[in-house]
Amino acid sequence: MRVSMSSQCQMKVSMVHFQKVGNLFHFGNHNVTCIQSERQALLRFKQHLKDPSNRLSSWTKNGDCCRWDGIICSNVSGLVIELHLGSSHGTRKLGGKLNPALLDLNHLTYLDLSDNDFRQTQIPTWFWNMSSNLYYFNISRNQFQGNIPDLLTMTQPSVLIDLSCNNFTGSLPLLSSNVTAIDFSFNSLSGSMSHFLCHKLNESMKLEILNLGHNLLSGKIPECWKKWSRLVGIKLCDNNFSGKIPGSMGALTLLQSLHVRNNFVVGEIPSSLRHCGELVTVDFGSNQLSGDIPGWMGERLPKLIILSLHSNKFTGTLPEELCALSYLQILDLSHNNLVSEIPSCINNLSAMNSRNKSDDKIFYRTSKGSFFEDILVVMKGRVVNYDTTLKLVKTMDLSDNNLSGKIPEEVTSLAGLQSLNFSHNHLVGRIPYNIGAMTSLECFDLSTNNLSGEIPLTISDLSFLSHLNLSYNKFTGKIPTGTQLQSLNAYCFLGTKLFGPPLSESSTDVRFGTGSGVPKNREDQHKVDWFFLTVELGFLSGFFGAVFLLMLCKSGRLVHFQYVDETGHSLGRIIRKYILN
Repeated sequence: MRVSMSSQCQMKVSMVHFQKVGNLFHFGNHNVTCIQSERQALLRFKQHLKDPSNRLSSWTKNGDCCRWDGIICSNVSGLVIELHLGSSHGTRKLGGKLNPALLDLNHLTYLDLSDNDFRQTQIPTWFWNMSSNLYYFNISRNQFQGNIPDLLTMTQPSVLIDLSCNNFTGSLPLLSSNVTAIDFSFNSLSGSMSHFLCHKLNESMKLEILNLGHNLLSGKIPECWKKWSRLVGIKLCDNNFSGKIPGSMGALTLLQSLHVRNNFVVGEIPSSLRHCGELVTVDFGSNQLSGDIPGWMGERLPKLIILSLHSNKFTGTLPEELCALSYLQILDLSHNNLVSEIPSCINNLSAMNSRNKSDDKIFYRTSKGSFFEDILVVMKGRVVNYDTTLKLVKTMDLSDNNLSGKIPEEVTSLAGLQSLNFSHNHLVGRIPYNIGAMTSLECFDLSTNNLSGEIPLTISDLSFLSHLNLSYNKFTGKIPTGTQLQSLNAYCFLGTKLFGPPLSESSTDVRFGTGSGVPKNREDQHKVDWFFLTVELGFLSGFFGAVFLLMLCKSGRLVHFQYVDETGHSLGRIIRKYILN
């Protein structure tokens, strides 16, 4: 199952978990009751809301509004200071219209209307004006639309704004220096980010979290990062940015999370990023970056847990310096042009040596709470978005490169790995004998290499293994007996000389009947089998036709962006295998 925009918005963990002591049904000081004018204002606001589940049933004409569901009043004055009307679990959604009666709540500083259903409501001007007094402003996961005006008048000393998962259009707004965290992701914002980023270059900004992912922003990423020195997390993924990664990002010495995935960024990884020694996540996948993968990433970024550089144009060797990343849990260098052997120091990636017992999230502390990490990972042939269970995920993907040599025995010490993919390379030799020591493996892919010999008996010890692909190698002999191996699909062993369940008992090349499109022997593998090629290309052309229609709307583009990328690589492999060779 591919991860779509709508499902990501539904599953989306709030950008910042706002740590606060309090109760949504706060009663305050029993000697203080709410102000009558504010009770009347709330009742007028309720009149224009649609409340099919009657969640505001406590809002009555004669009640104390400080005791109403979702209302928090000051313990001293009885004034309404917080309004909690978010529907965090996707149920009991509110709808209707926004009534300007909210303007009578002069002391309101906290407003949460997230995850409701306002049916493509245009945000009125008065509503934006009211927001200038808020320190927490969350209207995410609705269907609000229109432009976002400049937010320069935020009066609170530290402000969090979450407008994600709506239908906002237009350019990025200018921000007040008091804004600490913003999430504008999953909208249709367009144009350059230069005016947003480079406004008043001499003004120091308090912003710690910047999430602009999943929009239609374009142009070069500007060289104006020095004024944003407090940034801890940056998400620019899934836009149309071009040009190079700015060298001025090296001034962000507090930066822990940097996502630029799925854009059109070119050039090399700037050496200035070596100064960002707090980085935990570097996600540059699906761009057009080139040059060598810098060795200094293993030396100067010692806290890295996630390194994703897949689907670029990197060349050169796999740097041994990366073996020094003792906290690394996710390494994805797939779909590049790396040419080297897999270094034997791979066993120094000690975080992959054992399973994590804690299911804590990967998060970064800010002055407003905690920013939770998430990442797209290819697991068992599917693209999965991990967030709340990310701390448990450990994968290594070096597929679709030009790696050569043998698989180092040292890889078997990585007993915590759940997914290991070395497919579509030029590896030779045998599967390491002690492969059974990798007891956490669920996905193991060595397909399309030049590996040979028998499959080690210890592979039967991989009790969690559910996805195995050894196809198109020179393996011989009988498949070891074990519950997992015998339950796998026979296609996992195509193009080999293996036999035994789930294959036949005879020692012949694995094929599935005359005219099936499966090469009869290894030497015939690169000849054009037009039946097989026609089926695959027919499917792909049909798929891309559907994608073209989906591209006409933004939601379709986001639903399939990763799927298109992976399918494109599959098409490239088919062309190289059956035509170019």
